Amino acid sequence: MAPAVKKRGISTTVFENGYILGLDAGNTVIKAVLFDLQGQPVAMKAQDGQSSTPQPGHVERDLNELWANARQVIAGCIDEAGIDAAEIIGVGCAGHGNGLYLLDKAGEPLIGIQSLDTRAAGMAEEISNAKGDALHSLCLQKPWPSQTPVLLAWIKRHRPEIYANTGTAMLCKDFITCKLTGERVTDISDMSGCGLIRMPDCAYDDDLLALYGLSDAKGMLPRLIDPAEVAGTVSAEAAAATGLAVGTPVIGGYFDVVSSAMGSGVVCAGEASIIAGTWSINQVFSDAPAVNDGLFMVSGFGPKRFVNIEASATSAANLEWYVREFVERGAHHDDPFGYCNAKVAEVAPAADDPFFHPYLYGSGQGAAFRGGFYGVAGWHSEGHMLRALFEGVLFEHRRHIEVLKSAGVRFDRAVLSGGGSRSPVWPQMFADCLGVPIFVAEAQETGALGAAIGVSVATDVYGSYEEAIGRMTRRKSEFLPNVAMQSHYNTRYAQYLALIEAMRGFWDSAQTSTER
Repeated sequence: MAPAVKKRGISTTVFENGYILGLDAGNTVIKAVLFDLQGQPVAMKAQDGQSSTPQPGHVERDLNELWANARQVIAGCIDEAGIDAAEIIGVGCAGHGNGLYLLDKAGEPLIGIQSLDTRAAGMAEEISNAKGDALHSLCLQKPWPSQTPVLLAWIKRHRPEIYANTGTAMLCKDFITCKLTGERVTDISDMSGCGLIRMPDCAYDDDLLALYGLSDAKGMLPRLIDPAEVAGTVSAEAAAATGLAVGTPVIGGYFDVVSSAMGSGVVCAGEASIIAGTWSINQVFSDAPAVNDGLFMVSGFGPKRFVNIEASATSAANLEWYVREFVERGAHHDDPFGYCNAKVAEVAPAADDPFFHPYLYGSGQGAAFRGGFYGVAGWHSEGHMLRALFEGVLFEHRRHIEVLKSAGVRFDRAVLSGGGSRSPVWPQMFADCLGVPIFVAEAQETGALGAAIGVSVATDVYGSYEEAIGRMTRRKSEFLPNVAMQSHYNTRYAQYLALIEAMRGFWDSAQTSTER
């Protein structure tokens, strides 16, 4: 028999020893990681999913496949660990923010739109021009293409048959929670991250829905709970499909960037989390939300717990592109990322090094922005090119952090996670450029660990986030700023920003030419 908890009227004894299952559902990969109560991974399984592009700009997924993959990784994780599923204290899921996952009135999948989708770009611009300021005053966010309410408004206008049949509009991890428990719930961290609740109250709001043109959609919104609140328990049907024990508690779960920050050891006001992954995620925790219309978004995850976020798709995805296109061709290297790091380490930084703009996948600064190398000379090697790429990614993180600072958010140290944190050279570059100590978390699956931390709080294994994080996370290494390098980066960062301004006109004209 699975252990229950004291939340929402459920009450039995909690195991002194046991395990917690953390799930991390991204746009492609879903992972299941089993942790012990000290946050150490015991077993892990991952499964890639497939995306489809039925039309240009449309990025969708089959929700039945998503659930099939979730079932597979959960069952595989339990089997690999070789434990009795009744020893699992609870389950928590983190998932990518925004996008749109619709169920019909019977609870069957209608459509799954991922957060890479751009079909609603025109609608986002239309709503932003007409009501952007009013929206920001309520949810601290302005419309953008893959934002959940913008996509729902697009469905209402362009796919009215789907809209009319919609019973529930939810987010990625909510769908998995629903399949595990039968409960249609969502949590405040995800809903605030997609601009669908009033801030700082973290509550649904009729005026907010009206601004999106969704006054009739309130009944589609799932029950709103705290992320560390028990949403329900594993049903008999889900238990048979996954190997979990019937009655195992499942929490509301988290917007993945919040979960990843917690899994890296960050939760208190004034602490910063930098995630160098596909996206450049730069976030600082606070006890009140920053109010600034230049800030990308603010997410709330509990009373006096907010995360101020600046982000864009401008981080390590640029290195992944370089590796895929230039290093892995012909299988020339067994360790392509190690090769790139070694090349960067061979180069001594110089004032005449090339520059790189990390806009291969666009920029929130302008739709026309593109990536590019600049200032390349005949004496520059591949190491110089790669160092320029590493530096360009670093400068874009710094640009986001400067936006956070302009909103009044401050920090004096940061924890770096994501694929970039595993580089032997990037963390020191972050410390030198940002001028603060950079810590690297021990955990690699920080999203799943953050969800497990939430379970430990919900089930009273630990009495608070602070206690849970103190027991379940560890730091692997620390990088202190090299004062001698700070002036080098300050000068080059100013040149990087000036180069952006110099390129704006060209990028705009190039896009116009392409459209013709």
